[in-house]
Amino acid sequence: MKRLKSLDQDLRKHFIGVIVFILVAVILQFLGLDSYINRILNLGLIYVVVSLSMNLVNGFTGMFSLGHAGFMAIGAYAMAVLTMSADLKEKYYLIEPVFPILKQIQLPYLVALLLAGLITAFIGFLIALPVLRLTDDYLAIATLGFAEIILVFIRTQFRITNGALGLKGIPQHENLLLTAALTLVVILFMIFLTRSSYGKALIAIRDDEIAAQAIGINIFRHKVVSFSISSFLAGIGGGMLAALVGTISPVQFQFVLTFNVLLIVVLGGMGRIWGNVIAAIVVTGMLEYLRILDEPINFLFIKTDDGLPGLRMVVFSILLMVIVIFRRPDRRFLEPAREKVAQSIKSLLTKKNGGTPNASN
Repeated sequence: MKRLKSLDQDLRKHFIGVIVFILVAVILQFLGLDSYINRILNLGLIYVVVSLSMNLVNGFTGMFSLGHAGFMAIGAYAMAVLTMSADLKEKYYLIEPVFPILKQIQLPYLVALLLAGLITAFIGFLIALPVLRLTDDYLAIATLGFAEIILVFIRTQFRITNGALGLKGIPQHENLLLTAALTLVVILFMIFLTRSSYGKALIAIRDDEIAAQAIGINIFRHKVVSFSISSFLAGIGGGMLAALVGTISPVQFQFVLTFNVLLIVVLGGMGRIWGNVIAAIVVTGMLEYLRILDEPINFLFIKTDDGLPGLRMVVFSILLMVIVIFRRPDRRFLEPAREKVAQSIKSLLTKKNGGTPNASN
């Protein structure tokens, strides 16, 4: 508690959030959840990683990028190629055989995941050099265009990606505790990054580029590095997604994926970490739970013999409209919930140590 008292209030909230995250992950791991719930939770944690990566660019640096689906695709395909065995590559590369040098590569999960992130970061760096000279809507259009170029490359390079057929037989990893550990590393990285002098420079660029440049901040260099780090994290998220699902295709990485991630970032709060964590898990859970609406309906006077494909997204969109309309304009959505949890834990710690709320500040 002495160390906890020495920390400032904001860092204490992060510390409490990390403790809660670890406890929830451990409890869920030992509850013996069925495979369906386990997969949804894994997917929610992957979206946490991806939303934080987009938040670094859009929320903390103040840029408007729409290319995350493309970066996730790079990470996913890199992960697939690096982890699949030679026999599986020979089996599933039907139109043209995979390059011999890629056929013999088979790496462990964590090593392949790191390499997938680095490959994505390198491509993100190459894209950032010309693109980040643009601003606002022009930047969004340019990054969206590059994401489409990446998908075109995936569809046409049969000897690398197997084209539009996609890849199957990717070694699956559904260990919730491992996914939670990787997500926690990303959360901690984001906390320390945004509290560092470099992170404060990014926030200064977001708030006022002219003022930031006047105090000696290299605007272009900081943007490029931020974009590259964001690409790295998006590649990590894409690699985790490929290992979770076990099969990937270009259809999975269209613009709607970027839209879903952007939705999480906006709901959780631009420039907020824990809001994004909560929003990613809530949105993922809602999207899965509402799948019952796509099935035949037999409720009161509403009966349908066949399913209604798309009804799930209609209802989900209406719920989002309601949330956006009625949320508090002066605060981020879901952020008050995180603060209430943090305050409750803080009160319990205070009572346990026999102190008063003022004594713990």
